[in-house]
Amino acid sequence: MTDLSNVETNRRQFVQLTAAGLAATGAGMLSQSAFANGAPPKIQRAAGGFAGGPIKEGSVVADPTNIPSSVDWDTPRSHDVELVATRVEAEVMPGVKHRFMTFNGQIPAPMIRVRQGDTLNVTVTNRAENESSHSVDLHAVIGTGGGGHFTEVAPGKSKSFSFKALNPGAFIYHCGVSNLDEHISRGMFGMILVEPEYGLPPVDREFYIGQHELYTKSNFGVRGDAEFNGRAMLSEAPNYVLFNGAVASLTGAGYGAMKAAVGETVRVYMVCGGPNLTSSFHPIGNIWSRCWPQGGLANEPLKYIQTWPVSPGSCFVGDMALPVPQTVTLVDHAVSRVVNKGLAAQIEVSGDPNPEILNAG
Repeated sequence: MTDLSNVETNRRQFVQLTAAGLAATGAGMLSQSAFANGAPPKIQRAAGGFAGGPIKEGSVVADPTNIPSSVDWDTPRSHDVELVATRVEAEVMPGVKHRFMTFNGQIPAPMIRVRQGDTLNVTVTNRAENESSHSVDLHAVIGTGGGGHFTEVAPGKSKSFSFKALNPGAFIYHCGVSNLDEHISRGMFGMILVEPEYGLPPVDREFYIGQHELYTKSNFGVRGDAEFNGRAMLSEAPNYVLFNGAVASLTGAGYGAMKAAVGETVRVYMVCGGPNLTSSFHPIGNIWSRCWPQGGLANEPLKYIQTWPVSPGSCFVGDMALPVPQTVTLVDHAVSRVVNKGLAAQIEVSGDPNPEILNAG
């Protein structure tokens, strides 16, 4: 039988850490990095194409700022992309470990960023130590299985194919084997961003996050190895709902909040891997001043949106204006997933108060 007292204790610990905008003490949670401290840095990003990396060695949490820069070319190019199926044992939260399945050792997988009309040469490599086949289905591909038909590969092997990015948008990519639901749950999903030929409106900062749920045999917060639970997945009853593969990963209680400054406009790219739950994506203390639901970058953006549903297998692109210093907490507004299952990320906004807009008294 489930020890309900232990479950409630673990929940209370998380709620205490998430109180007051996820208090930035970090006590008892994941160790912080230099990313969490100081004034907002100016990020030097790789030229468009393919970029990423975990926020800390030994973690699967993708650095939300380590993404390709905006497209700055005006004629079609070719890009080489290698997705390496990699098992990583990492902490979901302190004392709780899971053997994640990833592309390139991070969750979400590295962002692919190209221009409409570009050609991508995609290689899927499956490390020899892996136990199952892997593939990639990119929703930007027009063709059988989104590439999954061409790329399913056994351990120790590689397969490649090429395609032209015909349509602009923010699209998910994910492992596409027969038990793809398990592979996505355990981390094998990311975003391919195909910018329109005319580009995107400029912003001051960009962040990249991914939501997914993790199904485990042990309850939330129970220390030890959190083994995958296929029965719980079939019942759509996860013990964890996560941004970037860990509890409260991008907060003051985790690896540190994302950083911005008063007067800036920031853009959030969110990919929902699922595999089952739709996210009611909301920035606590702000709104989406401009957004492209379903990653529909060819469409006129919606304006002044509080919450938007992001279904499994889809993406969201949203901008926020930052007129006052604050902590913006990004959540799924199905809030039990925040207080009971670990889902939260933060953007800390530094700068001078503006009492004409907000006067705290």
